[in-house]
Amino acid sequence: MDEQAQMLASRTPGQGKQGLIWLITAAVVTVLLWQFSWGNYVLYPFTILATWFHEMGHGLMASLLGGKFNQLLIFANGSGLAEQSVPHSFGPLRHALVAAAGPMGPPIAGAGLILASRRFRSAQVSLVVLGTVLLLSTLLWVRSIFGLVMIPALGVITLGIGVYGSAWVRGFAVQFLGVQACISAYQQINYLFSYGAVIGGREMLSDTAQIANSLLLPYWFWGALITLLSLALLVQSLWMAYRD
Repeated sequence: MDEQAQMLASRTPGQGKQGLIWLITAAVVTVLLWQFSWGNYVLYPFTILATWFHEMGHGLMASLLGGKFNQLLIFANGSGLAEQSVPHSFGPLRHALVAAAGPMGPPIAGAGLILASRRFRSAQVSLVVLGTVLLLSTLLWVRSIFGLVMIPALGVITLGIGVYGSAWVRGFAVQFLGVQACISAYQQINYLFSYGAVIGGREMLSDTAQIANSLLLPYWFWGALITLLSLALLVQSLWMAYRD
């Protein structure tokens, strides 16, 4: 195996105790920044990316279950809306799955990114794939003016890191994006434990309220379950990435 192949097959830089400490520190700093209005400006790009993961989760799940993903709206305040059309045969379980796919989208994507950070090659591929999907989603679904500017910008930046970034930068970027996506559930925790919200000027049921209306148990139960699952995905993915 030549030197380049060995490099691609090896771990990304920062793996080990020191790398884990850096990621945990970044997560703690992020949570602290959320407590200040100016902190939200610092984290703004990651907030928009988390919203994109969330709304893509809704739309793609609807398509997977037999519905249609019509359009994706991303707003400057960090909120978003995935508009879908579903057949009358859509039962309560499928409605609940579409609703749950939104808040579970960021932690699932985040866990995947963290796991991809284990190797040089998978870290690079994950960044290129993420950047490409951001751009494709703009062509296919994004229809708000803000989204048409912000989402392709994020796509180009992500692609640029994936193609031109050093091995260390790619590895850290994938891990950092993964952690940010996982903990974004805690930024929207009030939404998870609310019955409704105003999105794009429209009063709507929250995702957890939609799940509760489709299935049994109250919305706060589903909010708690999603919160715990998000934490479990973060912990498990970090453990798998750093266990060796």
